[in-house]
Amino acid sequence: MFDLIKNMVIGSFMEPLARKVHAKFADERQADSTSKLEDINLSYDMQTIEVMKRVLKTDSNCIDVGCHQGSMLKEILSLAPKGSHFAFEPIPDMYQGLLESFGSIQGLSIFGCALSDATGSTSFQHVTSNPAYSGLRQRRYDRPNEQIQEIFVKTELLDDLIPSDVPIRYIKVDVEGAELQVFLGGIQTIKNNLPVIVFEHGLGAADHYGTTPESIFDLLSNQCGLRLFLMSSWLESNGTDSLTKGAFCDHFYRGNHFYFMAAV
Repeated sequence: MFDLIKNMVIGSFMEPLARKVHAKFADERQADSTSKLEDINLSYDMQTIEVMKRVLKTDSNCIDVGCHQGSMLKEILSLAPKGSHFAFEPIPDMYQGLLESFGSIQGLSIFGCALSDATGSTSFQHVTSNPAYSGLRQRRYDRPNEQIQEIFVKTELLDDLIPSDVPIRYIKVDVEGAELQVFLGGIQTIKNNLPVIVFEHGLGAADHYGTTPESIFDLLSNQCGLRLFLMSSWLESNGTDSLTKGAFCDHFYRGNHFYFMAAV
């Protein structure tokens, strides 16, 4: 039936009007989808801040990987003003913005590089139309026609940049799919400190790196001794309601959640 109506409209006097109506509803669907995603992201942000409020002391030391414009870094600095903090942002203009906004703060080190599992340099996909989706590789995007500029960035290991005598309490990782590489490059830091880690891990991003939730679980849980949680469950249960490997993987593959946390 749909094909019959379509064939009747194409080439007729109704085609221009039909195209306008279709475009209008397509824009409304896209706007609705964007609004829902913004609501989900806001919820994750609020949960992340609540987790930090519970685990950080005034002198806790933190790491922000994928610092972007520094919204979570502001929270870290507010909650732990006496700590030593490390922020990482590879996009040059955002790195410069962080230096301008936070560069004078004592105890904060800001690095203009990407963290990975190898040192060197590599191409980086700067999504100029939606910078939050930028990463080492292209991922699935929620909006059509994103504008992408390929740049080159330095890559470093977290373990090489964090002094071994600085106890790390908290790590935030938001790197659009490259989280396994960040963890591999920081495995000694994680093992030595057993920090609370809040990290993004979702279908449409991590799978573009060949990363599976099984590999994330095995590294953080089996190798590093951390348990994995939904932030909401951790908050509601005071850290008792952890995820099994099967449940963690199920959330990933079904797309139920794309932010998680790890803790002892």
